[in-house]
Amino acid sequence: MDPKSLVDRIDEKACLDFLSKMVQHKSHSETEGEKVLARWMAAELAKIGVEAELQAFDDGRRFNTIGRLKGQGGGKSLLFNGHLDTNPVTEGWTVDPYAGLVDDKFIYGIGVSNMKAGDAAYFCAVKTLLEAGVKLKGDVILTFVVGELQGGVGTLAAIKSGVKADYFINSEPSDLVAVTMHAAALSYVIELTGDTRHLSKREESVDAIAAACDIIPRINAMTFSGARSDVHRSINRGHVGVVHGALGRDLEEWRPPQVADFVRLKGSCRYAPGQTQERVLADLADELRGLEGRFPGLKAKLVPEMIEGRPLMPPFEVSPDSRIVKSINAAYEAVRGEKQPTGAITPTRFYGTDAGHFYHELGMEGIVCGPGGRYNTMPDERVDIVDFLDMIRVYMLTILDICEVA
Repeated sequence: MDPKSLVDRIDEKACLDFLSKMVQHKSHSETEGEKVLARWMAAELAKIGVEAELQAFDDGRRFNTIGRLKGQGGGKSLLFNGHLDTNPVTEGWTVDPYAGLVDDKFIYGIGVSNMKAGDAAYFCAVKTLLEAGVKLKGDVILTFVVGELQGGVGTLAAIKSGVKADYFINSEPSDLVAVTMHAAALSYVIELTGDTRHLSKREESVDAIAAACDIIPRINAMTFSGARSDVHRSINRGHVGVVHGALGRDLEEWRPPQVADFVRLKGSCRYAPGQTQERVLADLADELRGLEGRFPGLKAKLVPEMIEGRPLMPPFEVSPDSRIVKSINAAYEAVRGEKQPTGAITPTRFYGTDAGHFYHELGMEGIVCGPGGRYNTMPDERVDIVDFLDMIRVYMLTILDICEVA
């Protein structure tokens, strides 16, 4: 069966209609709506002949949808992974975020980029192959999880249940580039304690705000110890995202004539496979010791910020020579007639994705590659129609190559 003729069988309108219906489900994270969409996805999988399971976790409060298309035997298995839950709607929208509006260039809606377009793309890829009568040697597993926005709790639950394959594709929005490495995420809190005086005696004080102004650009410019290569070091990044300084630990703001004696900073760091959280924290601590030296009398305290029930997103890496990378590269070139951008690519290299859990927990080889990204997580969130449809074609060709036609 000619792969090109199969790709040409895509019903573009039906695929866009399916994605629109996904967007019309209000599936904000940790709400009843994500359960409704999970049940709907299970029903849609059953309609096309894919074995579907609603997988409960978190004491039955949340559901993943797992689809399994059994192969005839003899081929490699391929797992697709994406999340159904979305962020809430922000201010600034000019279209209905739940209408699934389609115009001549884009499809719009909350979560359409992050990441219902990716979910719909692999659903539609499998549906098109089944409608064409294709039988595969290897299994295709379709995982529609929730909780990626809480550190990947849904994917971890799926892994714990025994979900795995030879290779995986995580469909987070990458604008169709093949991401072979991304960073791990670490959040932290820094507390700076100085010594207050009235502004008339400022020279006698230890100004915590002045110390914060010194350390913030240093943290933002950091890379961390233990990087395996320049490429690994390139996905190192320190960041301070919250600054609050005033008087005392309660951060009293009513007395601005006094020098601030307390600052609380919150931030995040990104680091590569092979580097460790412990080493990143040690590097941050070294910076704080230097700060104490530049501001005699200052006391700096560093603690990692852990949210109960929210795991850390581990790093992800795959060799560019892996079969899954070569397969998706070839599929992309067949669809678009050009080489696929591949590697540790900005901005995706600084993201956290569930790919890290498959890599860390199971040692699986995979790739991060999905539609959307340019207009991700912003008012009038949208995806280029051509990117969505081309992603379906790329996924189809990758399935045919990895799983093989029986």
